[in-house]
Amino acid sequence: MEMFFYGFMQRAFQASLLISLIAPLLGLFLILRRQSLMADTLAHVSLAGVALGLLLSINPTWTNIFLVMVIAIVLEYLRMVYRSYSEVSIAILMSAGMALALFLMSLNQGGTTLNINQFLFGSIVTISSQQVWMLVALASIILILYAVLRKAMYVMVFDEETAFTAGLPVKTMSIMFNVLTGVTIAVIMPIVGALLVSAILILPAAISMRLSKRFSTTILLGIPIALTGMLSGLFTSYEYGTPPGATITLILIVILGCVIALQRALRLFRSSHNPLRR
Repeated sequence: MEMFFYGFMQRAFQASLLISLIAPLLGLFLILRRQSLMADTLAHVSLAGVALGLLLSINPTWTNIFLVMVIAIVLEYLRMVYRSYSEVSIAILMSAGMALALFLMSLNQGGTTLNINQFLFGSIVTISSQQVWMLVALASIILILYAVLRKAMYVMVFDEETAFTAGLPVKTMSIMFNVLTGVTIAVIMPIVGALLVSAILILPAAISMRLSKRFSTTILLGIPIALTGMLSGLFTSYEYGTPPGATITLILIVILGCVIALQRALRLFRSSHNPLRR
């Protein structure tokens, strides 16, 4: 039993560290591209991938990865079709993903509710060695691509037309980003749950944006913030039997609230001691 606990905690720490490395990076780009809801859309679609895997008796992670990769490409196509109304593509795919998931679940008459609940709410006991290695591969790919394409992505995020005029492969880069975001969601969803996986990607970047206006510094600050939320959330979840995703999200929201409150208090303190504002 002690060996099992040690192995679980080791894998949980490894998974938390790897997720913390990539969550602020992807989350910041999602926020800057005004696609925060895209992560939520892909999370809804990923439920259909889980339902498909359970229906076909295939590892849900693989069907999940395949489906979100396809949907990520479709999402970029719809974004181009509804260029002036980008939220329409998100609404369409979010509703389509949930409808497909419910349809496939209904076909799986002998399906296990337990498996679905694990993917919906997350389960710390599902952290396997395979998931850790998948996270290692995913984090390596994302960090390498960031190192190579950082300047190009920075230009594309703030002005796609300028990036296109400069000869950058805007469409390819956008599809690649969507696919990486979808695969990330598919891999970490069994750990933190589909309902709140998007919050775990967005919140660390949202918190670090309150602390820094510089691009690189925001990412660097987001890593320890994400790690704090992940580790404290997993420990609390294990101790009290609460859903990991919900626990991690609540802790990150508390951190965000503390940061906002502290900044406001400091602003009031400075203004009260500034003779020019009296």
